[in-house]
Amino acid sequence: MGLTARQTQILRCVIDEYIATSEPVGSQALESKYNLGVSPATIRKEMGDLTSIGYLRQPHTSAGRVPTPLAMKFYIDQLMEEKQMSLADEVRAKEQVRAAKSDFNKLMNEATMALADYTNALVVATTEGGDTWRAGYSHLVENPEFGDVSICQSVFSVLEETRRLHELFFQRLTGLSPIEILFGEELGWERFEPVGVVSTRFSSPYGVGAIGVIGPLRQNYSTVIPTVRYFGSLISEMSGR
Repeated sequence: MGLTARQTQILRCVIDEYIATSEPVGSQALESKYNLGVSPATIRKEMGDLTSIGYLRQPHTSAGRVPTPLAMKFYIDQLMEEKQMSLADEVRAKEQVRAAKSDFNKLMNEATMALADYTNALVVATTEGGDTWRAGYSHLVENPEFGDVSICQSVFSVLEETRRLHELFFQRLTGLSPIEILFGEELGWERFEPVGVVSTRFSSPYGVGAIGVIGPLRQNYSTVIPTVRYFGSLISEMSGR
């Protein structure tokens, strides 16, 4: 069932607010902060309808709502405007990895660290042969969603297992699109519900590889997506493939 214009507007506001605050969003907050032109009662009704059709859900301990993976995919595909890296940032990123272009391992170390800095997120890169690079662990725990130690342990344990990393980047993420997004609920892995993954493939002297940002479901996809895309292309270019 398609969304009405009002439902789409309210959903966009809920997601924008959730990305900004990490807190469940209530009708009063939307009414006071966003010029929706309708009463809180109408907003509540529309949010209830969005919940019933799977775009929002209500955490047990809160009166507010949070977006589901279905809502986030709709937002990314239909509502979000990408914010491309500036030319200055692209030049700076290229300079950061250029000196390591003759050594693929160093190139990947530099690229993962740079991408982690640009996105303020945990970054993982891997090749089909099993070589892996990681950077930005501290960025992950800065998000309130990962204040639960058991969630962090679950994520970190996956990142240390070559088999599960290969499953994530080369099976669950297919490489059929230039950029792929996968949410923890779709993986079905224990304690992965708060996780969102943005990934792209690259070419290397050792075959196909993948690099991805691992962060909260609510990460700022408008900047993360074009940045991940650029770094994938940069790695392919610098590795001579």
